[in-house]
Amino acid sequence: MTYIRYLEKSDKSFWFRLDRHLPETEFENKVNTKRGYVLLENNVPVGLLRYNLFWDNIPFCTMLFVDPKCQKKGYGTKLMKHWEEDMKSQRYGMLLTSTQVDETAQHFYRKLGYKDCGGFVIDIPRYVQPMELFLIKEI
Repeated sequence: MTYIRYLEKSDKSFWFRLDRHLPETEFENKVNTKRGYVLLENNVPVGLLRYNLFWDNIPFCTMLFVDPKCQKKGYGTKLMKHWEEDMKSQRYGMLLTSTQVDETAQHFYRKLGYKDCGGFVIDIPRYVQPMELFLIKEI
């Protein structure tokens, strides 16, 4: 049975096994603000989604990740749909997400109705990465 719930403090070890980008201090903030979800399959956590508010008023998915052993089973789609419904219930009108242009996630997001809306390049030597592609969706 699949279940999605808000992130809890007890999820810390699972969370950091999949999400190596979130500072530990921000984990507490995600718990307190309910800006993270955990997807469980048969009571075992297998996926996560976290978000922030871009410009303090547009929900922006900053991380969607499913344990590699559990990918290609629809869990990513379930997490995104759950987040979309939660944001819609909070009366937001649009959503943002992003991915690097060399990642295949852009195709996943487009299948869910997101459309390209811009990007940026980070060329500072210490932080250089491929272009970050932003996608947007009206809800």
